[in-house]
Amino acid sequence: MKKLLSVIALSLTVALASAQNAQKVNVFLGSSGDHGQMSPAASTPFGMLSIGPQTYPKLHMGYEHKAKTFLGFTHNRFEGVGCQGSGGNILIKPFIGSDAAACVLNKSAESAGPGFYEVAFTNKLKVAIAVNGNAGVEDYTFPENSNKGLLINLSHTLANKFVAEEHQVADNGISGWIDSRTTCNVGTYRVYYAIKFSSPVKLKQVSEHELLADVGNASHIQVHVAFSSVDVLHAKAALADAGLLSVKNAGQNSWNSLLNNITVKGDANREKLFYSLLYRTMESPYLVSEKDGSYRATDGSLQHTNGQVYNGWAIWDNYRTQLPLLALLYPDKYQYMVNSIANMYKYGKKDYATQHEPSNTVRTEHAIVVLLDAYRKGFKVDFKSIDDSLVAEAGRLDFAHPDKALESSYDIWALSEIMKIIGKPELSAKYRQQALQYKEYWNKDFKDLTKPDVDRVSARGMYQGTIWQYRWLVPFDNKGLIELAGGEQEYLKQLNEFFDNDYYNHANEPDIQAPLMFNATSQPWHSQYLVQKYAVDTVVQYYFNDNSRGIDPFVDVIYQNKPDTYIRTMDDDAGAMSAWYVFAATGIFPTCSGWPVYYLSVPLFAEVQLKTGNQNFTVKVANYAPNRRYIQSVTLNGKPLSRNWLTHQEITKGGTLIITAADKPNPNFGITNQWISSVDMQ
Repeated sequence: MKKLLSVIALSLTVALASAQNAQKVNVFLGSSGDHGQMSPAASTPFGMLSIGPQTYPKLHMGYEHKAKTFLGFTHNRFEGVGCQGSGGNILIKPFIGSDAAACVLNKSAESAGPGFYEVAFTNKLKVAIAVNGNAGVEDYTFPENSNKGLLINLSHTLANKFVAEEHQVADNGISGWIDSRTTCNVGTYRVYYAIKFSSPVKLKQVSEHELLADVGNASHIQVHVAFSSVDVLHAKAALADAGLLSVKNAGQNSWNSLLNNITVKGDANREKLFYSLLYRTMESPYLVSEKDGSYRATDGSLQHTNGQVYNGWAIWDNYRTQLPLLALLYPDKYQYMVNSIANMYKYGKKDYATQHEPSNTVRTEHAIVVLLDAYRKGFKVDFKSIDDSLVAEAGRLDFAHPDKALESSYDIWALSEIMKIIGKPELSAKYRQQALQYKEYWNKDFKDLTKPDVDRVSARGMYQGTIWQYRWLVPFDNKGLIELAGGEQEYLKQLNEFFDNDYYNHANEPDIQAPLMFNATSQPWHSQYLVQKYAVDTVVQYYFNDNSRGIDPFVDVIYQNKPDTYIRTMDDDAGAMSAWYVFAATGIFPTCSGWPVYYLSVPLFAEVQLKTGNQNFTVKVANYAPNRRYIQSVTLNGKPLSRNWLTHQEITKGGTLIITAADKPNPNFGITNQWISSVDMQ
């Protein structure tokens, strides 16, 4: 009996510990104003189904935290991206009274967490939602003795992206498919869905794409909803048989199983912020294959696989932060993501979306870099089966604008490395020389900092950035960049000018690697300071859309655990900016996507434990204090480490890194055996 009680006690302890990280997540972070473009919708990791409130007024995600008026509840969205949002399929509005349109839903209270959302309205109507995988339950409680029902709009989308739909009414439910435009209206995606009511309803067609469900005398009804990218039959099969509480618990367990791959120990409020941001890194890409291995390719064809297939990409903003984080923390899932990216080349991959996407998506530039990065971190990539498509994509790259010239050169460098890997030295040399032409573009547009437009957003036809911000975007050849700047001392002078004058902008991604760039110099302690500065300090930032110097600057902490976090106009970009913070908090940061190397800094916690694959890697801070942000010394598995970097292999095989922190720089640490990217590296 004692043994049984011990087992039960241990199980309860494990369950309690497992629940804690999900309980720390604030899903309302970034859900007010133009501060992240996130929502509190109920979802599970990498799931297509995302059920959340639609408010008036709304943000890109259909929700504004300060809004009181609700229009109903929608069933998908792409979190943290611009273009006025995308998704918002199937609006369900509960109503009281004889006129559904006249019923006003004014919020009186709401709560939410990973996998669930709940709200009460002033008219006594209550709604609770839970999601697990691609199935969800919506629980509607109506006041007694009132006319009531649900208005279902099958043509609703965010930002008017509806294309077409077909539906059938049968078996006390609705099923069908919906075509909508993707983020930024580039391509089209299709979702198959099934809706089932827990008790009999009378369904009436209100208009071509609207139905009204009369719930009769019922004061309570549950609506079961499921999505599939394959067909209606799979959506029907996915419908949850369980009730709200069971689905809610299962959804939270799904979140906990991934959130628990990092354990941090430190300030309680900082822990809550950390897990709220880690949560945001796992909302996309979307798992689009079914359990039987079926999936829709990007040409619309039905395919089968033995593994998992993902879609719903935001690679352009995420290839330097979010995707490397997923590679480190979730290697089993990431292998399938890598397979899915490579597989797109077989079915007509575009930089944005095709006309037959299996889920909502954004853009896939720099997929070549992602594949190289994955290969060098030990993931399997079948380059030989797609090499012609990689070469064809390289031929379509844009070099017409200064920013594009640097970004495209990065892709060309990655292609050169891939050609070397698969044994095509002539092509490798060809693309290496083309990548090195970035120096011509850099000398032409980025060398001279005396011109009046160097701090003007979109000068010279660039996209959402300045000459100052884009000039550092040569992560594959920091050695060459230092030479172009005039040598290390001039390079340091320019970097200091960049940060001292607040030309750096964390609201958009062109320069998010710049705080790390002192690591390639004889003064790496500047990077140790800057990484923490932009993670936790009050900073001055000028808005990226106009960059008006001296006019209404942002003066605050960027990352805060509140609805109006971030800098105004700063999108989270599908977890890209959340992942930046997560790396800063752990004390390891990718040096350059394409190389399996991480720079070191002092973590934001006294201890961080990473679970990567079957191994644990622990980072401990000796002499930890909030103001000690400089590395005094480092040991790896008990042995002194003089370099300021680690390899992916060193982390993934497990071990312990101890960083001794200090409040003043150690000018002798990290200046020998430095890792500095170069086109000439082997």
